[in-house]
Parts: sequence; structure tokens; C-alpha cells
Amino acid sequence: MKPDLIVRTPNQRLALRLPVRAIWALVGVLVALAFVVGLSLMMGSYPLSASQVLHILWHQPADKTGTTIVWEFRFPRALVSVMVGALLGLSGATLQNVTRNPLADPSLVGVSQGAGFAVVALTILMPEMSYFYRPLFAFAGALVVAFIIQTMSTGRSGGSTMRFILTGVGVAAFISAGTSALLTYGDINRATAALGWLAGSVHASGWDDVWLTTACLLVLLPILMWASRPMAAMRMGPETATGLGVSVSLARWGLITLSVTLAAFAVAAVGPLGFVGLVAPHVTRRLTHSGVGLHLLITAGVGGLLVAVADLFGRTAFAPVQIPAGLVTAMIGVPLFVWLIVRQQARSEL
Repeated sequence: MKPDLIVRTPNQRLALRLPVRAIWALVGVLVALAFVVGLSLMMGSYPLSASQVLHILWHQPADKTGTTIVWEFRFPRALVSVMVGALLGLSGATLQNVTRNPLADPSLVGVSQGAGFAVVALTILMPEMSYFYRPLFAFAGALVVAFIIQTMSTGRSGGSTMRFILTGVGVAAFISAGTSALLTYGDINRATAALGWLAGSVHASGWDDVWLTTACLLVLLPILMWASRPMAAMRMGPETATGLGVSVSLARWGLITLSVTLAAFAVAAVGPLGFVGLVAPHVTRRLTHSGVGLHLLITAGVGGLLVAVADLFGRTAFAPVQIPAGLVTAMIGVPLFVWLIVRQQARSEL
């Protein structure tokens, strides 16, 4: 088997070198995604067979109850899980690339908390506002937090891993305190609704969330793929990137904005899901090594798979009690984060 696959356009003006192992890894992740989504449609308090699900999806329902369960509850929930996981995985991969920091994650450095605070404030203080404004508020809150962290963590000699992480943790703690204050002193009914959303649960997701997350992914993924060249250059350090013709400052802020936008739309849809953006890029690196563009695609698939599995486990493991997907991803992410910290210390990088 050839180690690389060369793809050229007919006019030979564009050529891509794709590692065969990375392509197979992407195919494997997509197959696993389809399998988990299929299980999500079949499993639950009203079990369905694979043939029943296929008949329902092809608009040949075996019974009306199964049709309602699949199309109104399970299918949109499964799709939102995949889309949200892909958005968070891409956000984490972009943030880790642009900061050259393997510990960077939207939920760890305060970006998700900023988006969450904005949405909670909208829910409690302005409940009459339309659902349409939730992504806008989430984006604004996440962008403000990202700007604060980036400004505070950049010294005269540039940013550092430890400064970036500590600044993010501190800002995240401050924002979490503000969110707690809103939940404590706000209207009890609105606070209860916001509290359920903060757990990072996908159980209330509907087709509106599917269209929102899908549209965000379809718009921003091509932009990220286009930006993979400057991201690859920035991997080698600011001096090398500048020598290769990349405007480091402009690329840095542009990529951070993209990362924030991805995380903000995911948080607006289902609430904060911790550690997905941290875990997905590292799992992808364990699967295969590839260029930035293919790495982003595989990371999106791994992120979607992680959240889909977390939601399926939380929904079925202790039925009828449902565990929010955010709690499951946190249980997976915290040990990995501790392991990464220990490994970084052993390498004297912190």
C-alpha cells in the first residue's frame, strides 16, 4: 500500500498529498458515526429493530408511535450530538494549533463559560427575547472572553502555555461565579430552565438545533479548510510563519475568532460540553498523523462520535434516568487532562 495518495486537478494547477492511513482513519470514524447514530435510533424505552428504523426513515412506517419517536425525538437528538461534537472538536483543534498549546480547550480556558454566561443572562433577564438571538449572545460572550484571555496572557515576549492556561482558568472561575449569581437571584422557573441547559444535555434538542448547527458547520468548515495553510505555518512558530509570508497577528486573531464562533454555536444549541475540544484532537493524533486539513476533518468526526456515544450512554445506561452528555464527556476528559499535565511537566514544557 502506498503511504500517500496524490490527487491532482485536470489542469495540474492543484495537487494534494493525502496519507492513506489518515484517509482510512477518516472512513473508519464516519462508519463508527453511522453505527452509533443507528443505535441511537433503535435503543430506548421503546426499542425498535434495524428494519423498523430503516422503514421509518424511508417513510414507510411500521407504526405511528415509532415514527413519532424517531423523527421527533431520537433522530434530531442524534444529529445534534454529532454536529455539536464536530463543532467543539474543530474549535479545540483550531485553538490548539493557533496557540501551539496541547491543553487549549474552549471549556477549559473560559470561552464556553463566556458563551454560557451570555445565554443564561438572556434566559433569566430577557426571557421575551427570541430563540434566534441565543447564538448571537453566545458568540458575543465567547468573543469577549477570548479577547480578555488573549490580551492578559500575552506579555512582551509573547504568550506562554502556563500563562494562557492559568489566565483562562481564572477568567472561567470568575464567569462561573457570575453565572451562579444569576441562577441564585433570578426567577426560579427561569433559573431552573437555565440550570438544565448548563448541564450540557442534548435531550431537548429539536430540528431547529439541527439546522442551526448544520448551517454553522457548512459555513465555517470550508473557511477552516482554506485557513489550513496558515495554520500549518503557525505550527512551526511565529518566526517561521512570518518567513513563509503569513501575517501572524492577523491569522492568530482570525483563527481565534473562528474557534470562538464554533464553540459559541455549539454551546448555544445544547449548553457547555466540557473537554470535547481537548479530547478529540488528541484522539485524532493517536489514530494517525496528517496535515492540518485532514486532521481537522478527522477531529470533527471524532468529536461528533464522542458526543454521540456520551449521549447514547447517558440516555440508556441508567434508564429511565438520563445523564446529561456534558457529565459523561467530563468524566472522560478530566483524566486525560490530568495525564496531559503530568506529561507536559515531565517534558519541562510548563
